[in-house]
Amino acid sequence: MKRSPISLRLISALAAAFVAAASLPGTRAQEPAKPAAKTPAEASSQTPAQIELLETHIRFGADGSSRKEVHARVRINTELGARQFARLNFDYNRAFETVEIPLARITHTGGGTADILPSAVTDQPNPAVVDAAAYQDIRRKTVRILGLQPTDQLEYRVITTTTHAPLGPDFYLFHTFAKDAIVTQEQFELDLPAARAVQLRVNPETPASYEGKSGDGADARMIRRWEYRWAAPESKTSAAAKPNASGEPDVTLTTFTSWKQLSARLAEKFEATENVAPEVISKSGDLTRAAKSPEEKIEAIYDFVSQKSATLELPLDANGFRARAATEILSSGYATAGDKLVLFTALIRAAKMPAIVALAGAPDNAETLLPRPTMFTQTLVWTGKDGPGFWLDPSVEVAPFRMIAANLRGKPAFLLLPDDAENASLSRWLTVPNDLPFAASQKVNVDAVLGADGKLSAKVHYALRGDNELLLRVAFHHTAKEKWRDLAQLLSISDGFRGKVASVSASDPSETREPFSVDYEIAMPKFVDWSKKPVRIPALLPQVGLPDVPAKVDKDSATSAIELGTPLDVETHAALQLPPGTVAHMPTGTSVERDYATFSSNYGMENTGSSTRNVTVTASRHIRFLLREVPAARVEITRRSCTRYRMMRRRILCWSVPRNKPSRRSRNLVRPKNLE
Repeated sequence: MKRSPISLRLISALAAAFVAAASLPGTRAQEPAKPAAKTPAEASSQTPAQIELLETHIRFGADGSSRKEVHARVRINTELGARQFARLNFDYNRAFETVEIPLARITHTGGGTADILPSAVTDQPNPAVVDAAAYQDIRRKTVRILGLQPTDQLEYRVITTTTHAPLGPDFYLFHTFAKDAIVTQEQFELDLPAARAVQLRVNPETPASYEGKSGDGADARMIRRWEYRWAAPESKTSAAAKPNASGEPDVTLTTFTSWKQLSARLAEKFEATENVAPEVISKSGDLTRAAKSPEEKIEAIYDFVSQKSATLELPLDANGFRARAATEILSSGYATAGDKLVLFTALIRAAKMPAIVALAGAPDNAETLLPRPTMFTQTLVWTGKDGPGFWLDPSVEVAPFRMIAANLRGKPAFLLLPDDAENASLSRWLTVPNDLPFAASQKVNVDAVLGADGKLSAKVHYALRGDNELLLRVAFHHTAKEKWRDLAQLLSISDGFRGKVASVSASDPSETREPFSVDYEIAMPKFVDWSKKPVRIPALLPQVGLPDVPAKVDKDSATSAIELGTPLDVETHAALQLPPGTVAHMPTGTSVERDYATFSSNYGMENTGSSTRNVTVTASRHIRFLLREVPAARVEITRRSCTRYRMMRRRILCWSVPRNKPSRRSRNLVRPKNLE
């Protein structure tokens, strides 16, 4: 497991939770995650709803058109399941798709059925584009399932017809069977035109149960069917226990002959080749007029596109890879991630500089898999066609210049290039660098006061640069200010504070040239019980997270390297003012230096005030991660070092001293004189 640099362990979770409120579900499925298998007993106890039958039939035309029919029977087990299926949402784009729902029926266990009336079906713009007039074709058809109760059976049928394929006449598809007990039985059928050359890969563990032909001549079709029934891995050999090692879904097909062909087709969509409009040229000139270097020009354009045009969170193919004109994007003030790239490249081209659109978010072995655009989840820009260049992500509205999110760094990126002589020598695949454009750092300062009644009041200040900075920027940017206290509350919990946050402030998320800072005040009644003597108070510092040392299964097993992640400098400091008359004993600091990381800690005490003796204790820790990983060959040595460090940390922070027995360990104990 990778380390969490400091105990901001909930940052990713809270960022995802708050961003999810603004980033509503998209219109297309992405590459599926592969769930772990459950036993029938686990399924009955953990599954709110059981899909007893899932049938999917897909028919492709030679021109890329398609018809997909899904039939499902669902058994509702709990109230949670009833709530989950109270609304069925089907996303589509009416510019080239239609959605029909010919069947939606409830069958009650006690007898009787209820068909869902047409009035329960609504068709509205996708919630992500409600206020975006340019994307009103991106729709969501919703069926309200009224009266659904536990033990009921819900049955529905949905037909999605694509008349103008986004990349027609080419088409592509992936499908992964539900290899757990949530789906009892699944049937999948492909109906393909025999006249089209199709690349098809099937997981050997899920072979087709039927392969045949129908029709003759131009009407000839190839039919393949799969019938998959879930079975517990212990009862028989099952695909549930054997995931596809290649990284491909169970069934993948594409008519694209190569990644080069797909690159050229998508380049036509994302990079318009026509002359740049006068409005775009004028805007580019305004943005770059004060810039003194090419990089400053690119930064000025990047800041404008990323921050001044709101990003609509939609999958890449939600709009059928149809790009809007740069002038339209410029005037509207909003765009999808793909359309932001169109605007960015147009402004860059107007400034006489290169920029190449790239897709990212694919698995590490993407180049060896079948070419299909559904593999990608993110868009990037590469400026290195005529030199070393760097990577940009204008879709993240508050990302610092040249910063790419951690989940994309070190991963493959797919360049979209026209298939011409100018680009013949360029590779379509590059790796996004692991390095950040600046040194990553995290500084936390805690200024606290502990009262005679045991109440702790603290002011906490964070200043961050790096990956956690970006997560917090996005979270605060997408959250209304009146809800910032909720964010700070989660942040405080992650650092071990269990009190109530009274106030919170943060720097402007869009001011990306400086570290992002967060300040909050928190009060914790009954933080200590002075009646217990002596009183032990841990240092009020976020805990430094360490990576898990790989467990050694047996003496013959290979040892994995320890991943340390992006090099990071973490400084934490706390000052705690104690009640008058309190005697404090501090632990001894320590210092450790290794080539992969360094650590030091210091503890101090000072008397303040004149008439009354006030004691303020201080604690600071500084850790620097210098390397990205500890090689496997050194893991055994590091395992012993980490064990010693954890033991040392327990002695420093977690000493438990018998109340009536003196101990030399009592140096870190705090005793109020008036309670002795």
